[in-house]
Amino acid sequence: QVQLVESGGGLVQAGGSLRLSCAASGRTFSSYVMGWFRQAPGKEREFVASISLSGTSTYHADSVKGRFTISRDNAKNTVYLQMNSLKPEDTAVYYCAAKGGSFYNSQKPSEYLYWGQGTQVTVSS
Repeated sequence: QVQLVESGGGLVQAGGSLRLSCAASGRTFSSYVMGWFRQAPGKEREFVASISLSGTSTYHADSVKGRFTISRDNAKNTVYLQMNSLKPEDTAVYYCAAKGGSFYNSQKPSEYLYWGQGTQVTVSS
């Protein structure tokens, strides 16, 4: 019912920056809590950040806190992930996801109903 498409991934050197975007379809974007997850080869999908319906509240995983920032523009049906001070450990496929309800501090992948196809982020050292 909701289609999500990520973009903005690529290859960067350690210490560099990238901004990921996730474009959503439909007119109900503002009705969903949005989140970013990542998955490295051979590892489980892990939570990165989430944002409330209006964008006024956010939550970031400890591993990215202070370096990554999630934001959203409901008028553009888009959620962003600004990534600064990138480390090789950040290398993964990054996914955006949407869930119903209003609780923005949701870290379990199973709680998100809709997922994008993912975008690759590779950080070299």
